[in-house]
Amino acid sequence: MRILFVGDSMTIGSAGEHTWRYHMWRHLNRSFGGPYRIVGPRTALYDQRAGAPVSQDYADPDFPEHARAHLAGWGEGWLQMAPLIRETVAAHRAGVLLVSLGLIDLGFYTNAEQTAGNVRRFVAEARAANSSVRMLIMPVLPNVRAADDPAFGAEVRRFNALLAEAVAGLDGPGSPVVLAGPPADWDLHRDTYDGTHPSARGEHRMAAAFADALYEEWGLGAPYEARLAAH
Repeated sequence: MRILFVGDSMTIGSAGEHTWRYHMWRHLNRSFGGPYRIVGPRTALYDQRAGAPVSQDYADPDFPEHARAHLAGWGEGWLQMAPLIRETVAAHRAGVLLVSLGLIDLGFYTNAEQTAGNVRRFVAEARAANSSVRMLIMPVLPNVRAADDPAFGAEVRRFNALLAEAVAGLDGPGSPVVLAGPPADWDLHRDTYDGTHPSARGEHRMAAAFADALYEEWGLGAPYEARLAAH
């Protein structure tokens, strides 16, 4: 199993953080019986001071370089990832994509309908590289802008509804596409440090949402440990 993390600032993480990717790696080491590898063209964290993805300062310095791999970027969304995913899946022979995108698109680049169109393009491009690729896609999580700006909140809800429709229409037995359930009762005060980006608790809860979906949908790994998700 070759896993590719695809995401925006919530997935790449910032210097000094663990990231939910790290917690997924540890969870898979504990729970997955078969061989697996985390793959991708990037390994860096975003450096807030430099304003660029140039840091390798993970909270755990023993997080091995090969497990740091990803395709995530600060300020990158479905719009940016759709043109990259075919070459990335092909080059790294990715078989399972764990995807968390959408907030940055709606905030800066595209409306809900346009963003849903880029989801479809992303899926088509990934399948062009691997016709049996599996995808778990997380909806946009509650965030401070959606809470404070009613129009933006409505756009997020509209996109999440369109995303669910798109996933249902794109799913198939040869290349399944599944909507991962978001962490229940996501709390902006406890699960983020700024109303958007995951805190230490939020990192565990994002990892748990993907881990539980992997197990429930395809029997891969095991449910995430509840004590960790509630950290």
